[in-house]
Amino acid sequence: MSTDGVRPMIAIREVGPRDGLQMVKAVMPTAAKIAWIDAMAAAGLRGMEVASFVPPHLMPQMADAADVTRAARQRHPALTVVALAPNLRGAQNAAAAGAQVVVVPVSASEAHSRANVRRSREDQVAEVARIVEAGGRDRPRIEAGISTAFGCSLQGTVPEDDVVQLGVALAEAGADTVSLADTLGYAAPAQVKRLVRRLRKEIGAERLGHLHLHDTLGTALANAYAGLEEGVRGFDGALGGLGGCPFAPGSVGNAATEDLVYLLESEGFDTGIDLPGLLEARALLAELLPSERLHGRVAAAGIPRTYRDAAPSLEAAQ
Repeated sequence: MSTDGVRPMIAIREVGPRDGLQMVKAVMPTAAKIAWIDAMAAAGLRGMEVASFVPPHLMPQMADAADVTRAARQRHPALTVVALAPNLRGAQNAAAAGAQVVVVPVSASEAHSRANVRRSREDQVAEVARIVEAGGRDRPRIEAGISTAFGCSLQGTVPEDDVVQLGVALAEAGADTVSLADTLGYAAPAQVKRLVRRLRKEIGAERLGHLHLHDTLGTALANAYAGLEEGVRGFDGALGGLGGCPFAPGSVGNAATEDLVYLLESEGFDTGIDLPGLLEARALLAELLPSERLHGRVAAAGIPRTYRDAAPSLEAAQ
């Protein structure tokens, strides 16, 4: 806890409606998606990645991306509505639907770049520059998300130098922020700390975006804590630990949002999220996707009676 009694803020961005749903077998109806988004917004989530603007024949779960994005903007004025778009056309469609932030994926792994966006890394950096230039003064914020930043199931090891150089190139291309994604869930805490530290040094703390963590090997929360120690103040999570990349074999669920909230609040940070309300939104998700297995420790154990006992934050201790 800070000495003035004000808890430092952490931004948690929910990516379940995009990253989570792109991996489920069922196509959630538009009305159901909106009801789920409503429940999560009611629990206090202030940022949400609601859709991916990709061709429907490639990802039928996202065929209603524009409708969902428009509904989220109209129904929740205080919510930062985020969408993913792999190219200029997708970014323009996302902006037209009302997205305030557009995440453009750029793979650190050349093999994953070819599989995911059908382009080389260099060509995708150029696409980010095109998106920034075409958007004009009133464009959404552009976040370049470096996927496979900590390793790739197609390529194997991704040199840290490649990731840092890519981050610099994306900043020079005009991206407002650059985020790091552990697409496969291969990262270890020491690696997270090194890469965050190096990238922040090169592009500046103000341009360092969210840390996007997957829990393939059960290390997502440990990696989140490592990011906290290096000054990261924005994290992605998916309710129920849903998610994964269909073009990265072996990629499974994201860090569970409810577990991230528990960790961060217990460490003395303020997420602005009501954990019981979030678990209610999770219960709704379970009803909407009865065939999908949800993950997460807090939901399995229940919220401890000690939750939110006074605890000094990392920020105050440093």
